[in-house]
Amino acid sequence: MTVLRIGRVPEPFSATGTYFDGTRARPATITLTIDEEAQTLVGLADTGARLHWRLADIRQIPDQAGGDQMVIQRADDPVQRILLPDDGLAPRLPNRTKRPTVTKRGPLLGWAAAAVASVALIIFVLVPIMANQLARFIPPDGERALGEVTLDQIRSALDQTGLNPVPLCDNPEGVEALAKMEARLQDALPEGQSLTVSVLDHGMINAFALPGNYIVFFRGLIEKAQSPEEVAAVFAHEIGHVVSRDPTRHALRSAGSLGVLGLLFGDFAGGAAVLLLAERLIEAQYSQEAEADADVFAHAVLRDAQIAPSALATMFERFREIGGEASPFVAHFLSHPALGDRIQAARDATPEGFEGVPVLTAQEWRALQNICE
Repeated sequence: MTVLRIGRVPEPFSATGTYFDGTRARPATITLTIDEEAQTLVGLADTGARLHWRLADIRQIPDQAGGDQMVIQRADDPVQRILLPDDGLAPRLPNRTKRPTVTKRGPLLGWAAAAVASVALIIFVLVPIMANQLARFIPPDGERALGEVTLDQIRSALDQTGLNPVPLCDNPEGVEALAKMEARLQDALPEGQSLTVSVLDHGMINAFALPGNYIVFFRGLIEKAQSPEEVAAVFAHEIGHVVSRDPTRHALRSAGSLGVLGLLFGDFAGGAAVLLLAERLIEAQYSQEAEADADVFAHAVLRDAQIAPSALATMFERFREIGGEASPFVAHFLSHPALGDRIQAARDATPEGFEGVPVLTAQEWRALQNICE
């Protein structure tokens, strides 16, 4: 005897929902049933509109309002939508959470590549060009204000507790010794310009220049140096960046690039941008040409100040000795492909038989190394 197995017959479905046809702002009330034979959702709206949606083509989308309704649409039509008071239809929709098949993938990838290329063009070409042009028109007062604000940001960014900015070192004897060193190098600046020199109480082996004639040393660099001449050599190098206005152009480029990225990734408040800007200015890596120009400038300044330019070579070699524990500042010099050439150039810039005049006395040098105490 043959036994006939009859499958389970689905419960009849009927529901009333709200229908948006995508052409009118006013919703319609729609009555829904299921044509079991055709596996189709059938609807009749109070406007007279009729619809037939294959169950396999229906997708559920998130309810962006109260989250208490079921919202459905056709996979191939993102405009029409139906809102249902509950999810009773969900078991009848085999593909309700399936993502729609992406068609015309080639053009989409082309547009994506074009968008990435556009952003790269803005960040790496247009922003640097605009920064170089804008740097010429910033008045000295504006440039100085930019440097002052940036230094405050850097001090705050370096504070690990988030409560107190990294302090400026102000031991009177150390400050006096640093001022004496600055006076030896001051003639390198154009007439009417003066420097603002600070030492941060931080162990990083670093020094950098900021817009508005700011030069900042870290305690770590002064402690690592073996002579005041080595510090003076780094000092002269940073003055070279100041005179060339490299920090201003770098700050404008960084701010512009981070601004573009902030718009793309939603950092409209700029909090992350401020931190990244501070980090990029601390670890400023100028072009090979800018670094070479700053070296040549430092050679001349050191000779005029009766300091052997070879002190710069000695400091470079000291960075190389630090090796694996190098800070980003030191790592920049270490990774520079022409480091050996720069060391040799500093030695060649020292005339044969050149006898320098000590920058500081032994007592003043001790005071400078203890400027943060």
